Amino acid sequence: MNNTKTVGGQAVLEGVMMRYRDRMAIACRRSDDTISVHRETLRPLAKKYPLLGWPVIRGAVAFFEALFLGVRALNISAAEALAEEEEELTGWHSFLMVVLGLGLGVSLFFILPTYLVRFLPVWPPIWLNLIEGLVRLVIFVTYIFLITRWGDVQRFFQYHGAEHKVIYCYESDQSYDLNRINDFSTRHPRCGTSFILTVMVVSIILFSFFGWPDLAQRIALRLVLLPLVAGLSYEAIRYSARSSSPLVKVMTAPGLWLQRLTTKEPDRGQLEVALSALQAVLEPDQEQPETACEREAEVTADAR
Repeated sequence: MNNTKTVGGQAVLEGVMMRYRDRMAIACRRSDDTISVHRETLRPLAKKYPLLGWPVIRGAVAFFEALFLGVRALNISAAEALAEEEEELTGWHSFLMVVLGLGLGVSLFFILPTYLVRFLPVWPPIWLNLIEGLVRLVIFVTYIFLITRWGDVQRFFQYHGAEHKVIYCYESDQSYDLNRINDFSTRHPRCGTSFILTVMVVSIILFSFFGWPDLAQRIALRLVLLPLVAGLSYEAIRYSARSSSPLVKVMTAPGLWLQRLTTKEPDRGQLEVALSALQAVLEPDQEQPETACEREAEVTADAR
């Protein structure tokens, strides 16, 4: 796949965020059934500091940038869905939400597993690291399964599926007909769900090289190595998205299977919202057909 065609995105509250190069667009279905589109021009750190665009390093940077943009997109979508833009959170509030969310994720998926494994008998380090990784995977899959039981999350996962279908259509150079878009899969190899699963696997391999020190050292080691884990996982996802190797397809299959939980089939209105986000973020690179958007609010600002 041509890297110049790479579009990323995520589901937000009653909408979809799309990111392309140095632009971001968020399309939301408002309470009056209109579609609101918010645009921003971004300043990626890798453009300002070329060193941050090097392999592996760029993955760690992209990981943390995605966290901040994800929180910002959710905040904007919440304001749009309620038609109360004046309630948008400040930059410090967004920063605090990222820190709290990252802290919860690290505690749940990295610190808790290594703490639980300390109660096992003294086995060879490689086995303890493997068991810790399996515990981490079980916690992650259980977490995903439990949140899918929450009824309000179902619409969020439908927008997630809509995002994937629209990106697939764009990457396939197909016409933007909603019926055609609906024929595409809701599961995409560059999905964040696949990325997180890849992080879990990469962490098992990487942590195994450092033996099995005491609990405090293990926790410190996992925190220090997290950017490296994210960077290596990012490169693995990039490679798998471009590769047509049967072996790579087998290795990426678990991530696609897991997306059965995190994506749902969208309805026509949700596809329309996702397409509006895509069209907004691609302009002015290519001319896009009109959609049935009844309202559009455009904002251009620097990402903070």
